[in-house]
This record gives sequence, C-alpha cells and structure tokens, in this order.
Amino acid sequence: MRTETPVQIKLADYQPYPFAIDDVLLRFELEPSATKVHAKMTVRRLSDGPLVLDGVELKLDEVRIDGAVLAAGAYELSDEALTLTETPDAFTLQTIATIDPSANTALSGLYISGGRFCTQCESVGFRRITYWPDRPDVMSRFKVRLEADKASYPILLSNGTPGARGDLEDGRHFAEWDDPHLKPSYLFALCGGDYDIYRDTFTTMNGHEIDLAVHVDKGDGDRAAWAMESLKASMKWDEDVFAREYDLGVFNIVAVRDFNFGAMENKGLNIFNSAYVLADEATATDADFEAIESIVGHEYFHNWTGNRITCRDWFQLCLKEGLTVFRDQEFSADLRSRPVQRIKDVIRLRARQFAEDAGPLAHQVRPDSYASIDNLYTATVYEKGAELIRMLKTMIGDQAFAAGMQLYFNRHDGEATTIEHFYKCFEESSGEDLEAFRRWYSQPGTPTLNATEVWDEDAGTLTVILSQSNPQTPGNSAPQPLPMPMRVAAFTPEGDKIEELTLMVDGEDTVWTIGGQSERPRVSINRGFSAPVRLNHRISDAERLAVAQVDDDPFNQWDALQALVKQEILAIAYAQKSQADADIIAAIVAAVRKNADDPAFAALLTRLPDVGELFIEYSPANPIALAEARKTVQTSLAEALLDDARAYLTHPSPAPFAPDAQQSGQRALRSAYMGLLSARGEAADGELKALFDGASNMTESLSSLRALCVANGASKADAVSAFEQSWKSNPLVMDKWFAVQASTGGVEDIKALTQHADFDLSNPNRVRSVIAVFAMQNLKAFHAPDGSGYELVADIIQQADQKNPALAARLLTAFEQWKSLESRARSAAETVLKRLQKQDLSKNASDIIARTLG
Repeated sequence: MRTETPVQIKLADYQPYPFAIDDVLLRFELEPSATKVHAKMTVRRLSDGPLVLDGVELKLDEVRIDGAVLAAGAYELSDEALTLTETPDAFTLQTIATIDPSANTALSGLYISGGRFCTQCESVGFRRITYWPDRPDVMSRFKVRLEADKASYPILLSNGTPGARGDLEDGRHFAEWDDPHLKPSYLFALCGGDYDIYRDTFTTMNGHEIDLAVHVDKGDGDRAAWAMESLKASMKWDEDVFAREYDLGVFNIVAVRDFNFGAMENKGLNIFNSAYVLADEATATDADFEAIESIVGHEYFHNWTGNRITCRDWFQLCLKEGLTVFRDQEFSADLRSRPVQRIKDVIRLRARQFAEDAGPLAHQVRPDSYASIDNLYTATVYEKGAELIRMLKTMIGDQAFAAGMQLYFNRHDGEATTIEHFYKCFEESSGEDLEAFRRWYSQPGTPTLNATEVWDEDAGTLTVILSQSNPQTPGNSAPQPLPMPMRVAAFTPEGDKIEELTLMVDGEDTVWTIGGQSERPRVSINRGFSAPVRLNHRISDAERLAVAQVDDDPFNQWDALQALVKQEILAIAYAQKSQADADIIAAIVAAVRKNADDPAFAALLTRLPDVGELFIEYSPANPIALAEARKTVQTSLAEALLDDARAYLTHPSPAPFAPDAQQSGQRALRSAYMGLLSARGEAADGELKALFDGASNMTESLSSLRALCVANGASKADAVSAFEQSWKSNPLVMDKWFAVQASTGGVEDIKALTQHADFDLSNPNRVRSVIAVFAMQNLKAFHAPDGSGYELVADIIQQADQKNPALAARLLTAFEQWKSLESRARSAAETVLKRLQKQDLSKNASDIIARTLG
C-alpha cells in the first residue's frame, strides 16, 4: 500500500542550475538489451552548489573529470541522481552508462518499438538515457554519434544536421549528427531501424532548400503523402503569418506505433505516433486527415515556440504549448473553414477543459506546484492556454499582437524564458499594462458571464448589463475578477446590424446601451467565443431563437441552438418534460436547410451536446438519464430530418476522393445523417447496412459501422465481423474497430474487447481505443450505478500502471467528475478510487488519485 503523499515541487522554490553545460558529445553503442551511452560534457560553474545529474534506471559504468577516473567515494550515487560535490570551476565531465531499451515499457527515454530504437524525452525521459541535469533551463549544443548493427538498423537519425557515416567492424556502422542550436535535454531524439521513406523538399522564403523525409513502417511509404503535404503547408504558413523560416538543412519525421502522446517536436527530428502520420482514403477518416494536418503543424510550429525559445521550468509549460496550440488552430482555420474550426475548438475545450476546471483536478494554466509534471499535460495548459493567447490578440489588436510576437522571437531566441518575459513584449508593443490579465494564468476555474437585458420601450433603449462570477476551486477559495474581452453585436428584429464592438468586462458591471430603437434589438454576446467563459444570457427561449435567426456570427448561431438543446435534454432527464420542444427541433431543421451550401457547418448544427458536457449543468448528474434524454431529442431530430437525410445519402460520396475542406464537409454531413438514422434503431438497420456495404472510404465505412452499432439491429454483428476481417492486419484501422464498439457497447462488451487476442496493454493506442473511449465517451455504461464500469477500468489501470505509469495516470482522469454524480454512482466511484489508492501504484497514478479524492 502506498501511503506517502507525493512530494510537491513548487514554482516559488525555483533556483537556476549552478552549472552551464555548453557542449556535449554523446556516443551510443546501440544494442536492444544493453546500450552503452558515452557522454562527454564541457561544464563551467555559474554559482555555488553541487553538480547534481538526474539518472533513473541507469547502470553507471564510469565517471571521469578531465580524463581522470573517479573512485566510487568521489561521488554520491542514488536511484535518481549522480552527485559530485567537489568539482573545478571549468572541466570536462565524462560518464558511461548502460541501459536496457528492450525492457523500457514506460516509453520514456530510449525504448524499442516495432523492433526499432526511438526516444521520448519530454518531460523527464532523458534521465533514463544518461546522467544529466534533466530540466529545460539547461541548454546545450549536442553532437551525437550512433553505432548499431547495420543489417538490423540501417538508418540512424538524431537531431540537427547529418555528418560523417560509415562502416565499422562486425557488421556495424555509425552515423554522426550535429545540432548547432542550444536545446534542453527534453528535445533530444534518436531513431534507429529500417523504414520506408517518403521524401520531398521545401524552398524557404530566403531560397534555402530543405530536405524533408517521413520515415514509416515498411510498406507504408505512400500513406505518408498527406503528412508531407501538411508539413510543407505548415512551413509556408509560418513564413507567411509569423515570418518564421526553418533553420536547418533537413527535417525528419519518424512514425512509431508505440507512443504515449500524439507527437514530439524534437529539433529537426519529430517523432510521431503513427496514427498521426499514416493516411489514405481506404484507411483514414476525414477526422484523421484533419488531425494529421493539425498535429504536423503543431509540432513544426514548436520549432520557434518551444525549441528556439523554450520554457525556463515546467511551470511555464503553457508558454510553449498554449501558444503553439493557438498557432495550430489558426493554421487549421486558414486552411479550412474558420467558423467550423472555431466551433470544433470550443467543443473540445468544453468537453475536456471545462470539465477539468469544474472538478478536483482543476489547476492553474501556470501551476504553482506539482507532484508529477507528466500529469500537467492537460487541457487547461493546452486548450485554455491557447484561449488566453486568443484573448490577448483580441484585446490589443492584430497589429500590436504581431509586433509583440516579433519582439518575443527576436529578444528571446536561444533562451529558456517565462510568461512574464512573454507578456513584457506585448506590453511594449501595445503600450498596455497586462498585469491584471495575467491573473488568468494563476486562477483556475471557468468564469460565468451573466448578461441581463433591460428594454425601455418608451425610450427605445436596450440596456445590457454584463457581470462575471468566478467559482471556488481546489486551493482557491477567494477567486478574483478576470479581465475579459467580450465581442458583442446588436441587430434589429429584421437582422440589420446596429453595432458591433468589443467590451472589456472586469470586476465591475459593464453596461452597454443601445438607443434610438423602435423595436427591441437582438443581442449577440461572446461572438466567436471571444472569452473562455460559460454564458448565462438571461433571456427566454423564444428570444434566444430570435437571436439565432438574425445573428451573423456562425459560432453564436450554432451556440444558441446548442444552449436550447442542452436545456431540453436536461428538462427531459430530470422529469420536467417528456419530449423536446417542437419549435426548437424546427429551428435546428431550418438552420440545417438554410446552410445546405456549407455542409460542414450544417453537420455541426445537427450535433447534440455530449453527456459529459451536461454534468456541469446540473448536480447531481445522472449519466443514464442524460443519455436517455439525449437519445429522445436525437430521435425527434432524426424524424424531422428523415427526408433530408435520405435525399442527401441517396447521392454517392464525392469522388475522386480528396481530403480537402469541401469534400470533408460533404462527408461530415453524410456521417451526421447516418448518426441521426441510428437513433431510429431497428427501423434504420437496412438503410445503414446498405450504406456500410457501399462505403467507398474509411470515413463512411466507420460512420455507418458506428451507426449500426448504435441502432443495435440485425445487421450489427455481421458488419462488425466484416470490418474486422477486412482490416485485422492493419493496427491503426483495428484501433477504430475497437473504439466503435467501446463507445457503444455495454460493460460485458468492453470486457470481451479486453480479452480479444489483439488487445495489447503495451500499446497505448490500443488501450486508449478501448478503455479511454469507453470511460470518456460511453458514459452511460461507464457510470453504471452498480460500479461495474468503474471496476473494469480500474482493473486495466492497475495492470497498465505496472508497464506505463503515464498511460495509467491519463486513464485515471476519467474519474475527475465523480463528485458530481448521483449518489449511487458516486459511492461506487469512490469505492473504486479508494481501492486503487491502497495499491502500490506509480507516482503518476498516486498523484491523480490523491487529487481526485481531494
């Protein structure tokens, strides 16, 4: 039983490292079970203190200072560090360590995936490779020499520019790499193996030709084409929008099957989860193509916002991640539909980050303490962090924002820096004091914006009063008001715009007056989701429908209907009514038809809020009642749009296939209509099976399979079996097969999936496709009042934790809303969490459980 409280690391305790390591030469003798790592470091003292080098699961073979071997008594060695208390002020330090990549199931450091060497060093993986001050403010120039068996590992890659390479004795060979840019250890990477390579070039804005290569499994070369197109689009966009040019002569991407995250931005050598590289129409959905485009962009954009300028400490993680998420969202918006992209971004924010902010795992965008940094790669740091950058841009304007970004790039290139340094650049470019705005970084919780309208018919004046309330959260019992830019507009009842402006809402009530009107204006608030808040607009349903009909902001059109549908689902779930309001269903139908020429937007209009989004709207939450109520509303909408759906699905899917915005929008609406048909149950079985049999691409094959599973009719079993037989040799497609069933089945179905021959606890993609999908998307089954869903997930977490603590901790976040549940489910969840707490779990998992239980 683990009883100790995880040790908290605090921002207030930050101290600069007392040494600089200007240069390091690393030599790897790569062997799967016994790799020797030789490190030669040029070290100089900056301040008093011992030289402490982090090291975990390493065997220390030798330590030298200026060539002289140190005796064991000349240093201290523990399970986590090598400490030298007596050193010169300037010296050369050499170490030799032995590691076992084949035994590294945590997938942190150097490990084996698919018979190939690869690394993952962010955030604290480099200490599993060699002894080093594994913190982001120690930045060095790396030279690397890789040695390996040539037949098994013919391609050897690392950061920077390729140098000498050649043959050695005993069938081995070597390759040297030189990265001239200062970087912290978390950006180190190496890969070794045999790959298919998809090659191309890119010419930068100053005429430099860059060699590009995507390395994938043998036989998958053609499926890397979209990733390559996305990379080139990213490079061009960063030049056009941020004037950032690539700074090396090569850029390599390597796809690996076993990876804890989506991708990693290692300088010049990005390592990707293969799910975010490989794509073609037969095996990838439009969502996959979009994700590849976005994630390739995200990792490339890190070259400047993360690599050339990095964070001083891990408390500043949002400085690189929130900023880069903002950049990749803007990239996707420019390449596709800006309104559709904004809606998708907000759907993700509300589903993931709002829930996080409302539960026991709530934390600041820049935390002031943590027990395990791996547990703070969260929606708050990433998605909410991006929203803060977006608000900054809205507040100071496009010109001042662009000038501030250039000042940041020029002033801090080659540095490890902080949020304060970042905002100083924008204070200078805009002339504004942004200290109050920075409270967003230190205060957790989602604010609520309250909007009250007062109509004076005699005076022809509408007064809108805006105020905010901020919730108490763990560690913050006295929240402060936050400055927020609020984009608003007023319309006549006929839809003519009266005015549009941006209001600043802070601690005092903000009053907006619209005068000189003969009829009550319609008011649009938080246009484009200008601030990450919950909007409490105190108007009637009829007034909200009237606003939706005249609003020219696509996001607010969509959001007004979402708010109305949300109210309907809640009312049905908690026995206030039995059916959805016909006027609201009619309004959705009218909006879908009105936007027929924008099928991607029309598809989003048919979307109903997910069950998880509704937890924060009413407490105690009853997941089963909410799921049934949602289905009731969906069935009503399906019947109202039945003729539209059948007419649209009669036409064939667009051909020839292209993953562009136009075609993906058409397929999105086709998939949305399939989803609506599924609400009709057995009555839709024949239509859905025909669509499944006739599907010409993975988007529609998967959408029709999902619809058949939801409808649960006679054809479901045959379709599930046929899909498996077609794709059982393709692991990425089989992840989708597992996920469809995990998102629609009952607890016994999920148990059967975990016993399937292809379920692999060692592969994060496969575990996520079953357990994460079940626990985070199939809430009716996961939150079964008898606790069976919790027990199933807890058992897998306990097993996974022994292999991969980061994966287990991430799965545990599925319990973050347990305190908001109805009593029976809440009690069952608490019982399971307390049982897990008594186990000897990793630091990562123990931290999440302790915080979740509060």
